[in-house]
Amino acid sequence: MEANETAKGKGRTRIIGLRLTSDEYGELEKSWKNSTVKKLSEFVRGALFGRKITVYSRNKSLDELVAELVLLRRELHAIGVNFNQAVHRLNRSDHSPQMQVWVERFGRDRDAYFALFEEVKLKINSVSEQWLQ
Repeated sequence: MEANETAKGKGRTRIIGLRLTSDEYGELEKSWKNSTVKKLSEFVRGALFGRKITVYSRNKSLDELVAELVLLRRELHAIGVNFNQAVHRLNRSDHSPQMQVWVERFGRDRDAYFALFEEVKLKINSVSEQWLQ
């Protein structure tokens, strides 16, 4: 009947007062914030009437992986910028000694890039193995 009242525009008019300790409220709030429900009142009604509540779950190892991959992505981006700068300068360079310096830098950056790329591959393989178990 409540759904029909809401649909007809009457809405919810009844209020229930409930007192909680700070710990109880903290536990309630934590559960609510870990759910997909946007309003605390909706969350409480769902729990009170036994409705299904979708809860987010966190995987600490996955969180750590994501943080590490973000750092690797930044490093790979910086190396990519260096590649672009090196190619641009090599194309504009007419002097052989200057060209040699850029070729050496390009080689070091390339090696660093592939080393980081291998780290990313190893980490992804490691996570894949964990999830497949």
